[in-house]
Amino acid sequence: MRRKLLYGVVFCLAAVYILYYALPCDNGSKMFMVPKEPTKFIYDNKHRAIPYDENMDIIFIGGMPRSGTTLMRALLDAHPEVRCGEETRVVPRILGMRTQWEKSPTEKKRLANAGITGDVLDSAVRSFILEIIAKHGEAAPHLCNKDPFTLKSAIYLSQLFPYSRYILMIRDGRAVVHSIITRKVTISGFDLKSYRKCLQKWNQAVESMYGQCLRVGPYRCMPVYYEQLVLHPELWMRRILNFLELPWNQSVLHHEDYVGKPGGISLSKTEKSTDQVIKPVNVEALTKWVGSIPDDVVRDMASVAPMLRTLGYDPDANPPDYGKPDPQVSDNTLHLQKNKDLWQKREKDIFDKLDENKDKEAKNRYSSNSSVH
Repeated sequence: MRRKLLYGVVFCLAAVYILYYALPCDNGSKMFMVPKEPTKFIYDNKHRAIPYDENMDIIFIGGMPRSGTTLMRALLDAHPEVRCGEETRVVPRILGMRTQWEKSPTEKKRLANAGITGDVLDSAVRSFILEIIAKHGEAAPHLCNKDPFTLKSAIYLSQLFPYSRYILMIRDGRAVVHSIITRKVTISGFDLKSYRKCLQKWNQAVESMYGQCLRVGPYRCMPVYYEQLVLHPELWMRRILNFLELPWNQSVLHHEDYVGKPGGISLSKTEKSTDQVIKPVNVEALTKWVGSIPDDVVRDMASVAPMLRTLGYDPDANPPDYGKPDPQVSDNTLHLQKNKDLWQKREKDIFDKLDENKDKEAKNRYSSNSSVH
């Protein structure tokens, strides 16, 4: 009797399995694609695994080029728990493409007809950005991205990465434009032969990024004024690290000591500010623009770049009074002025080392490819 009962139970279980699992049926349910590894890992130089996913508190540094974004990322790169690294250049491009897809009714309709909804695009863009940020440099507990124009998409990024933080670098637009023109920094839409047109473009870009920062909110987006950062680095780095919920570390006040060091600051010759961030924080660049802007543009400054006044700058002040530097910053500036040959040699040594490392990487890639074939 017990044996018959046991056979009956087994038969019933087998029947249930066949009906509900083995045989195809349409019960209105959907199947979903689920990633095999919802959390991935990067490994530091001690082979410790660091998980990374969309819920990381990624730090995004943005602003107009020549506004101190490279200095800001170098200061954070000097912190032992942070890695920013060089500009990726591709992150703002994928964000720009996503914006264009959304703005174009025709493209949006084509994508929808192909089953590529906004959610699908967002998932793909999120994964792309995350992989680039996580793997384009050394592993660290806190990852950071510095691509100036990313903050034109701060609201969208804040939705993709719900725990991310943003630092918007702000600098006097007259200094920004002077630096762009004299250093021949190529930016789409900027006419490097016209201060007036460049200031108008600066005004438009900064207005957009500042507005997005305000909408993201003060708990996630912090405007940092370049002038105040270089005049009072300790005060502002303490505020910034507190905003990012990172512990204080004196290394952020001596970033020049960590250039090219393992776990320190990696640089790229293609970035226009590399020659400047190898030096200690100083005030040499604050007022270089004074006397270089055409008289008619100076006269119309308030109307040409109204964001100057919005951000707290006096458009009629030539030169402006940004404030008095801390004693250490004054000492740094004096040291640089008295030891120009020393710092020129250091700059050359660093650039030579960058070339040497680049050659080594190329040889390693060639060797790897040769061994495969």
